[in-house]
Amino acid sequence: MWQIIVPILWFLPILSADNPYRFFTWNVTYGDIYPLGVRQQGILINGQFPGPDLYSVTNDNIIINVYNHLPEPFLLSWNGVQQRKNSFEDGVYGTTCPIPPGKNFTYILQMKDQIGSFYYFPSLSFHKAAGGFGGIRILSRPGIPVPFPEPDGDFTVLIGDWYKTDHRILKAVLDKGKMLKFPDGILINGRGNGASFTVEQGKSYRLRISNVGLHNSLNFRIQGHLMKLVEVEGKHTVQTTISSLDVHAGQSYSVLVTANQPPTQDYYIAVSTRFTTKVLTTTAILHYSNSRKPVSGPPPSGPTTDIQSSLNQARSIRTNLTASGPRPNPQGSYHYGQINVSRTIRVANLPGIVNGKQRYAVNGVSFVPADTPLKLADYYNIGGVFRVGSIPDYPPSGRGIRLDTSVMEADYRAFVEIVFENRESIVQSWHLDGYSFFVVGMDRGSWTPNSRKQYNLVDAISRSTTQVYPKSWTAIYIALDNVGMWNLRTEFWARQYLGQQFYLRVYTPVQSVRDEYPIPKNALLCGRARGRST
Repeated sequence: MWQIIVPILWFLPILSADNPYRFFTWNVTYGDIYPLGVRQQGILINGQFPGPDLYSVTNDNIIINVYNHLPEPFLLSWNGVQQRKNSFEDGVYGTTCPIPPGKNFTYILQMKDQIGSFYYFPSLSFHKAAGGFGGIRILSRPGIPVPFPEPDGDFTVLIGDWYKTDHRILKAVLDKGKMLKFPDGILINGRGNGASFTVEQGKSYRLRISNVGLHNSLNFRIQGHLMKLVEVEGKHTVQTTISSLDVHAGQSYSVLVTANQPPTQDYYIAVSTRFTTKVLTTTAILHYSNSRKPVSGPPPSGPTTDIQSSLNQARSIRTNLTASGPRPNPQGSYHYGQINVSRTIRVANLPGIVNGKQRYAVNGVSFVPADTPLKLADYYNIGGVFRVGSIPDYPPSGRGIRLDTSVMEADYRAFVEIVFENRESIVQSWHLDGYSFFVVGMDRGSWTPNSRKQYNLVDAISRSTTQVYPKSWTAIYIALDNVGMWNLRTEFWARQYLGQQFYLRVYTPVQSVRDEYPIPKNALLCGRARGRST
């Protein structure tokens, strides 16, 4: 349970003193789980799989004391939660030392100027395939208008593909340079079947849906019910009514559902793999509190391999310019389409074989973790850990790939265009820590400068994870206003593990707490940073 304490704590100087503190204690352990009916060793947080929801309000100070009871190092990362001026707390190995076995670490976070639906997950050693994930919800402050009536209930819905195989065996397969087989099933809140959500007839509910899986895009739908899309990764959307929703790997959405069907029975919630020849489907139950009988018949069918309908849905998602964000001013007041782009970065994914093993690359470079977190090496000026400019900002002409600890330099306060180019026949999903970006365009075929004519420069959705369809491109605009070392990665987790990621070093030569917080006093120091003073 969490507890709010208002007084300022002298040992937390980087946090805002006029906002509440919420304290959490999480114990991370292994334990038996049966998500697909087979006993597995899963990662539990406080004995729970999935882990507990992390509740907060805009600008709250979050203190999470994590005790690692696993026999190996462990790290948690916060998917979509932007740690302003504080990449030390990002929770990926490029920025943060792992928590050693039997030790603890206190994460010090602030939900600065944020609202919405997100999730946390373990970022090391393919732990994500064992659990350790949970939902994050950041509520609006009292008095800040929300563009829909307060729902009668609020549910976290974590969906994702899953393997029956132990995560250590999956990791060993990847370490040998092999690819993983097709997943064994789909989970809804940690269950292959049988998850249930109880509603009352006539009332409306918010479902916060996150794809916490390892690979597959998933389609979400509810038998006999329509959904109203209202929020995407911290931004209120133009409200559109949909019968099904594509949720790509790493993405989070909020929909409103009204329990307006006859309570003569319960109704299926169905989740299926998208764009796959073999389709996996799992179901949960939308249970009316006064229903007279259980669900019956087949679950509602959904789309499978059709790309165009998914592309059309993605293009229709736009920012609600009349709604407030975390502050009372309209969130559409930032006129991103009127800012001159100072740099274009083109990012292309590429598979290849290096030293007889399967690897994946970005712009010809397959990322190799260094012996020291890059942020610490940068902070302490430790040479030989990484090389700025070790990855180009455009795809090379050849198809060969090389291994490197890839870091791309970027100037603080630059306004940048990034074009993701997917030359493969699978759907890609890309995420950037520490930021939200405007998804200004996506289409099939190859990107050219002429493609800018179709960009949405008025109300494109701002988010932290975006998909790129097969043989297609997606373009984003981003204001680099958050100093630090930030991970840009695929959410296809096996590919991320095998090198499809790099770090964006957003740099300013002026050191000021206005731009970046100092290293936390409790920071773990490892590798060549061990023994340094904080």
